[in-house]
Amino acid sequence: MKMTVIKRRYELKDEEWERIQKYFPERKAGTMGRPYKDIRTTVNGILWIARSGAPWRDLPERYGAWNSVYKCFAKWEENHIFDMVFQELSIDADMQDLSLDSTSCKAHQHSAVAKKGL
Repeated sequence: MKMTVIKRRYELKDEEWERIQKYFPERKAGTMGRPYKDIRTTVNGILWIARSGAPWRDLPERYGAWNSVYKCFAKWEENHIFDMVFQELSIDADMQDLSLDSTSCKAHQHSAVAKKGL
């Protein structure tokens, strides 16, 4: 039986989660640390931070404690989980309308001039 999930901005759809779920395995009994309450909620919290640009401390409570979500993010990033997810999702990426624009890149006013002899 599938659990009904309330859809919110920045969260994964069921089809998206089914594709990447295999990269986020459940903790087994007897391993170090607490088991995850809900891995999908943690991943959605990470996506909320990435897509909103907010600091970790502003993570909404529905995703869990910001520090716990951050620790999962840091651990998964160190284990290259997100690299594997990106490779999985890029298999059928449509690159037809891909464009990059660097006209909005700005440097700080002090980055242009450096004192001599440093």
